[in-house]
Amino acid sequence: MNQNTSKTVLILGANSDVAKQCIIQYIQKGFSVIAASRNTASLDGLVSANNLHSKVTVLHFDAVDFDSHRKFYDELPVKPHTVVYAAGFLVDNERALKDFKNTQQMMMVNYIGAVSILNIIATDKGNKSLERIIGLSSLSGVRGRKSNFVYGSTKAAFTTYLAGLRQELASRNIKVNALVIGYIRTKINEGLQLNESLIMEPDYVAEFIVNAGNSFTIVPNFKWKLIYLILKVLPESLVAKLP
Repeated sequence: MNQNTSKTVLILGANSDVAKQCIIQYIQKGFSVIAASRNTASLDGLVSANNLHSKVTVLHFDAVDFDSHRKFYDELPVKPHTVVYAAGFLVDNERALKDFKNTQQMMMVNYIGAVSILNIIATDKGNKSLERIIGLSSLSGVRGRKSNFVYGSTKAAFTTYLAGLRQELASRNIKVNALVIGYIRTKINEGLQLNESLIMEPDYVAEFIVNAGNSFTIVPNFKWKLIYLILKVLPESLVAKLP
């Protein structure tokens, strides 16, 4: 890692399509990147293909291996200025209802693992550099809908956690953002029947992450902002009619 770079971002779950775009865009903004994932081989390939060895450190991180999180954080080569939690796991609602192991995996990756590692990071008052924590949530967590309420419940829990964490860290002037995201053209959504006009590209979403401001809730794309606002105020009787 280039130790001359002024700021460092830690990306947890860095093997996602959006996270990989974040790596590129954070580097363009002058950050050094610690890219952490279970699949380090894929990240090593990205680093080599783009000649990013001086800018990116690749580390192994398993969101569901909770007992390893303290050691992972303590052994970071440098403590981060920004942290992005991008790890995610999704199965369709029918599978989740019939197979609790799938539900459990979504809970552990999307919520429990996030809380485990972010609690460790947030309570390290020795890291005077920490400026921002960003969590990738979902429109699925705004209201419970019959098509995706199991997955949505994990994202709703994560958003609520981030909202409280924002209040907890305000006195230390550490910002917390929740990216409330709609459909993205990524491998996690492959095979799903989605409205093509609503699908966002990973690099587009990454721009909102890398350029996050002061607002807690960030909803990329004006169409999704409108959907978000409608979902927030829609009466339950109408929500029940949604797919």
